[in-house]
Amino acid sequence: MAVIKSFRELEVYQLALAEAKKLFVITKGFPKDETYSMSSQIRRSSRAVSAMIAESWARRIYPAAFVSKLDEALGEAMETQAWLDNALNCDYINATQHVELNDAWQHVGAMLNKMIHNPDDFCKSAIRK
Repeated sequence: MAVIKSFRELEVYQLALAEAKKLFVITKGFPKDETYSMSSQIRRSSRAVSAMIAESWARRIYPAAFVSKLDEALGEAMETQAWLDNALNCDYINATQHVELNDAWQHVGAMLNKMIHNPDDFCKSAIRK
């Protein structure tokens, strides 16, 4: 494994960021009465994932803090999946979109889960100067 110097180099960060952008664009097409409810919620939960990954990276000097923040990111990724279910249920997205988006967020979750269970792979290079 190559030494990662920034959270921006993490594939999971890049994927979460890209998927959050997709949801931002898609939610522009949601009904206006959903602006402050479903649109806002799915945008917030999806954006929170990459932010929490960045925060976890800053805390990797303490493996427990690193894992805790990644666990929160995983929770936000799963919340995003729940909002996708609601969007499908309300016919704001179609079944094909749901499968594609849900699969991507499932992949984000799997990547986070792998990091949670292997924190030493990421924390051992963290040195405070």
